[in-house]
Amino acid sequence: MGKHSIKSWIVATRPWSFPASVMPVVVTLTYLFWSGCDIDWIVGVWTLVNVVLFHAAGNTWSDYHDYKYGVDSEDTIGGVSITGGEFTAHEIKMLSLTLLGVAVTGGLFLLWLKGLPVLLLGAAGCLLTLLYPWMKYRALGDVDIFLTYSILPMIGTSYVTTGLFYCDVLWLSVPVGLITVAILHANNMRDVQYDRRAKIKTFVMKIGTKASAYIYAFELLLPFVWCVVCMFFGVLPIWSLLVLVALKPAIDNVRSALNYIADGDNVVAHHDELTAKLQLLFSLLLSASFIIAAFV
Repeated sequence: MGKHSIKSWIVATRPWSFPASVMPVVVTLTYLFWSGCDIDWIVGVWTLVNVVLFHAAGNTWSDYHDYKYGVDSEDTIGGVSITGGEFTAHEIKMLSLTLLGVAVTGGLFLLWLKGLPVLLLGAAGCLLTLLYPWMKYRALGDVDIFLTYSILPMIGTSYVTTGLFYCDVLWLSVPVGLITVAILHANNMRDVQYDRRAKIKTFVMKIGTKASAYIYAFELLLPFVWCVVCMFFGVLPIWSLLVLVALKPAIDNVRSALNYIADGDNVVAHHDELTAKLQLLFSLLLSASFIIAAFV
């Protein structure tokens, strides 16, 4: 493992995707701040780091299994750390297990501080991380991602930082979670031919090309509608309309993705990364709205 640079190890974890795990925690913390909760900020930062470690472990675990089962090979875009020859499959597997071990150790510290519910949250996170390849190959990957990078970190963050399960944060799980699921959905739209060759069944393959493009559009546009409606009913502050700044890139992504129906996977070759950037922008704007609302 020593022959690789630190930068190479970091790149192997696919850090461009980390907004999917970082932003649910950040949005939750800022929402709790706006709500006037007494927040343990040190635990909040610890949780943020731990969630990213779980995410990095999940990315590398997925890359290892995609290579092992022939989903990723030399002609595919995903899993390049192995298929490109920079790392062996065994190295990526060990990297994943090491990251998972560090994340579990961090979780034990939170367990010591916050009690038994953390054990249940951590066990759920570990299970969903390890089961992701199995669920993805059976068209359940979208469900796994929504639970792992939306509901679980948001409700978990509310508990470890306030001592209570602050269920109101689940209003935020829909907009934040849907854009995160769209990252995977775009990835699977791009990889249909390779997934079919590997004889796995993703959600995209189950519903077909036309429905997949429309589902992607739904996942990107509903979050904006959701925030407007929640603001109207007083669930979110009026400042949450700041997320509309991100509507233009969302519409641009949707327009190009709709060409997937006629032009195939080439038009969505980079939509997973574009959607991750959209997630970052949307969630930063939403977080900023809570901070502004707390002081205005």
